[in-house]
Amino acid sequence: MEIVREVREDPPEELAESNWLAKGGYGWAAADVRNQSSLFRWSRLLNSWLNYTPVISKGVSGDIVSLERVSAIDRVCHGQEGATEKFFYMYMCHFSQLHVRLPLDGVIMGVLRALNVAPTQLHPNSWAYLQAFRILCQSLYLEPTPYAFLYFYNTRPRRPATWLSLISCPSINRLDAFSQSFKHFKDGYFKLVVTEGGNAHFMNADGSTKFPFSWTGNLSRYKDMGMDELSAGDKEVMEILLKFVDKLPTKGLVRVYNLVHPIIDIEGICLLLKLC
Repeated sequence: MEIVREVREDPPEELAESNWLAKGGYGWAAADVRNQSSLFRWSRLLNSWLNYTPVISKGVSGDIVSLERVSAIDRVCHGQEGATEKFFYMYMCHFSQLHVRLPLDGVIMGVLRALNVAPTQLHPNSWAYLQAFRILCQSLYLEPTPYAFLYFYNTRPRRPATWLSLISCPSINRLDAFSQSFKHFKDGYFKLVVTEGGNAHFMNADGSTKFPFSWTGNLSRYKDMGMDELSAGDKEVMEILLKFVDKLPTKGLVRVYNLVHPIIDIEGICLLLKLC
């Protein structure tokens, strides 16, 4: 077994990158975002981690993205300037703790579009809410939608831009927090380059991306969304979920993604909680 901590010497490309000038033009992003480098500056470290953590959904070709290390001067908020291929960043916690798998489905991409955020711009606790919402709808044979999910939350984008957290609406929220303080995620980002085989999953026919690939400085603001703003499908989901009295365990729901028989397991959870 490869022991990553024994890797001491920088590869030649890392040595060269240490002399590169930092990228400018990102004053709109918070200092802790701009200054946070990634652990995955070395391909060996990234490959070692990938040996133990699945990134692609079962049954999907593994060539839809190329997983690449991050240069010494790249930051998670940086855009596509100078890139010859479309790419986006994701955190290792998305896959190891929140069990996100690629390609992203229509609900996730719809939420990212509605909020106008890149995947790494949405705080992991908020990703956990989204994952729990999806599995809960699946277990109840409901069709999850982006706006049915966002109905439960408000947003307060900050300037300069930082990680966006969804704020629960106390009177209607049905999910508890995944973690009271989600730590040690900020330096765990790496690059996912869209390949020709992945274009259909991540790109529109006109060449635009199906969700923001890079951080934005103009995030959408949501506050007390009204039922009249929802479609008939959204309202159907809402009416069922609002029947739940007690809050559901977000962490337990997210873990269902990693189980062998997710529908059976989630039904068992609901029965134990006397919620079904």
